[in-house]
Amino acid sequence: MKILYAIQGTGNGHISRAIEIIPELQKRGEVDILISGFSSDIKLPFEVKYQFKGMSFVFGKKGGINYFQTLNKNRLRRFYNEVKKMRVNEYDLVISDFEPVTAWACFLAEKPCIGLSNQAAVLSNNAPRAEEDDTLGKLVLKYYAPVSASYGFHFQRYNADTYTPIIRKEIRELKTKDEGHYTVYLPAYSDKKIIRRLSYFSHVRWEVFSKHTKKAYVKNNILIRPIVNELFMESLATCQGIVCGAGFATPSEALFLKKKLIVIPMKKQYEQQCNAEALKQMGVAVMKSLKKKHRPVLESFLKSSRIVKVDYPDNVSEIIVEIFRNHAPGLKIKKLSRAA
Repeated sequence: MKILYAIQGTGNGHISRAIEIIPELQKRGEVDILISGFSSDIKLPFEVKYQFKGMSFVFGKKGGINYFQTLNKNRLRRFYNEVKKMRVNEYDLVISDFEPVTAWACFLAEKPCIGLSNQAAVLSNNAPRAEEDDTLGKLVLKYYAPVSASYGFHFQRYNADTYTPIIRKEIRELKTKDEGHYTVYLPAYSDKKIIRRLSYFSHVRWEVFSKHTKKAYVKNNILIRPIVNELFMESLATCQGIVCGAGFATPSEALFLKKKLIVIPMKKQYEQQCNAEALKQMGVAVMKSLKKKHRPVLESFLKSSRIVKVDYPDNVSEIIVEIFRNHAPGLKIKKLSRAA
């Protein structure tokens, strides 16, 4: 069996999940890997057959997406040509982790494409939604990478097609302890902004992992480091708590490691707003932004000792078995479902 597994390369969650999924796929057939996007900090330890620019988002420095750089890096004609290059009909099974080139190639070829991602779960039945309605955000999630059937990951199981997070093996094997510092990962904020807000808490040791620096440096009680996977995992394992965006991978890993957690969702990013609402309902602290007026929320978090308990078993094999059971080669899936 020939399998195409396509991965979104923007953000670390898709890549970290793929590290666990690919070996399970390889047990069942010949797997070709496609990645589109350009901002993951985790390297995939498998041969990648197709590498495309795709349609990626660029993190800004004020808490959201840098739309100017995003538009500058993305070219519709280039994207269309990448879609046309993909010979998806050569594969018996196509799986997309919110990857648009493969999804649209399958759509144009009337080829079934199975979505497997956090984004799929965000729009699924019973999943928590952001307080403010975001029609554009919903459309992006639904049509950015359209699929014919989808399976999602969320912080809890809200329905039969939603699974708890896939936690990579290297995180599962970490030995944790509390050395008193707080780990910070806020890629949508500048170092300057983060330092200004965290400096108020001069009694706290902060370890900030930044997308905006290539060299480590210290500013008073704040250590700023470039993102290196091994150093980041070490910091996670030994921290007292974690301050991060409301993406999916880092909050999931924080919860699994039984660490205090507070999230700051990116502005005008519907998926993160929904994730934040789901975490809030579980008891996780949520801070609207890094603005000074929200400082009391962070102060309360630092004083709290609350850790939200979760059960995230190793479920990779179960998920892949379910996909193969339901989507054997030759199965025609005509109706377009929610986003990959």
